[in-house]
Amino acid sequence: MAVTIDYYVSLNSPWTHFGAARLGALVARHGAGLRIYPVDYGAIFAATGGLPLGQRAPARQAYRMMELSRWRDALGIPIHLRPRHFPANETLAAHAVIAARETLGSGPAIALAHRVLKALWEEERDTADKATLAALIAEVGLDGQSLLAAAEDPRWAAMRAADTERAIARGVFGAPSYVIGAEIFWGQDRLDFLERRLSA
Repeated sequence: MAVTIDYYVSLNSPWTHFGAARLGALVARHGAGLRIYPVDYGAIFAATGGLPLGQRAPARQAYRMMELSRWRDALGIPIHLRPRHFPANETLAAHAVIAARETLGSGPAIALAHRVLKALWEEERDTADKATLAALIAEVGLDGQSLLAAAEDPRWAAMRAADTERAIARGVFGAPSYVIGAEIFWGQDRLDFLERRLSA
């Protein structure tokens, strides 16, 4: 029976972006399932003792920039270290991803989430802007206007809140988190361990 990975993401996270392509390849190699949850990390941080980036100590913020530069170079993923529209308000994009997940399936939802991340980090596009988001939806082969309209339905906000509470209950505290049952693999630098788990 195929293993399903629950994939908890922030649509502002460069680390989620760094891991996106490798995660897709890993899932394909192992025939695993992947279900995406664009949860509210503000609520997760509040519940788990994390701090939003701007509230972290200067040393932690400086080290984050060093690591972003290192990983950018190591992976050959041309992100901007300080993208123009970061942090974006990810609420509408998250609701669009959830609407896609629930009405079209995990594949289209994951494609959209990864496109949003690339737009923010590589292309410096404003992923909170409705016109930009509609264009990104269209770029992954979906109907931008209809999915954007669907994303306004309040049930997706309620579902995101429920997904967030479940993430907290499962012990998720950072993005990206790849979860199989009770096992959490936090961070794109844990993909090797995730692969070992799928190979076991």
